Amino acid sequence: MTAIALTIAGSDSGGGAGIQADLKTFSALGVYGTSVITAVTAQNTRVVRAIHEVPPALITEQIASVFEDIRIDAVKIGMLGSVDIVRAVADALQPWRSLPIVLDPVMVAKSGDPLLAAAAVDALRDQLLPMASVVTPNLAEAGALLGRPAPANESEMRLACADLLALGPATVLIKGGHLDGSICIDIFADGDEMTALSAARTLTLNTHGTGCTLAAAIAAYLARGATLVDAVRSAKEFVGAAIDAADGLEIGHGHGPVHHFHAMWRRLESHHRAVGSS
Repeated sequence: MTAIALTIAGSDSGGGAGIQADLKTFSALGVYGTSVITAVTAQNTRVVRAIHEVPPALITEQIASVFEDIRIDAVKIGMLGSVDIVRAVADALQPWRSLPIVLDPVMVAKSGDPLLAAAAVDALRDQLLPMASVVTPNLAEAGALLGRPAPANESEMRLACADLLALGPATVLIKGGHLDGSICIDIFADGDEMTALSAARTLTLNTHGTGCTLAAAIAAYLARGATLVDAVRSAKEFVGAAIDAADGLEIGHGHGPVHHFHAMWRRLESHHRAVGSS
């Protein structure tokens, strides 16, 4: 059967993050994507100019409409924006909480613009963390969820993983990409053990959408039947390759997007060259 995933997130008019990144990721990994839009943003690679939140009642209707007709194999949650939206999503997903749910606690855009009201952090922590199969905060988000400074090294990341697990999610993946060094280390914790997942850092400004893409890729692999740890490892490999290929896109003048279709476009380019030379 066709693997199907649902993304609940905001729209990025620049196409690099949010709903757009999620749907690109699902498609690149062979998964059919459905979507619930929580906010419409006016943004590009440099700045978020405006945010218009979708009314919670309409978010509820979007979720209900998808589930009443389409079999969903995994859910990815991204930008939510406000307390009322967090509550609407949590309430609407209650009947489906046995599904794999990937929670990316989006709080700040790559440009530095805030995407989650401060009051909504408590609601996110209390209502959605306990529903998550995996939560994927970066360092700043992990600190905000725990009400303390962001982890500053691997040891503090491990402590934060343990404390986040105590809040209810089945597993935690803390992303360490904001730490200094040539190697990026993430920590994955499932309650039994903690695993350090390392990758060489790619020197590029074009990392817009990496968090959205990673969470969406985890959801895609879960939709295809992978275990959590295999989904996380495969998603990291996908995102790493997308970052490695990002400079080839040349999109915008700020933090450009990662290249979701790097593998597909390479095959198409090879095909076009072969056709052109025949």
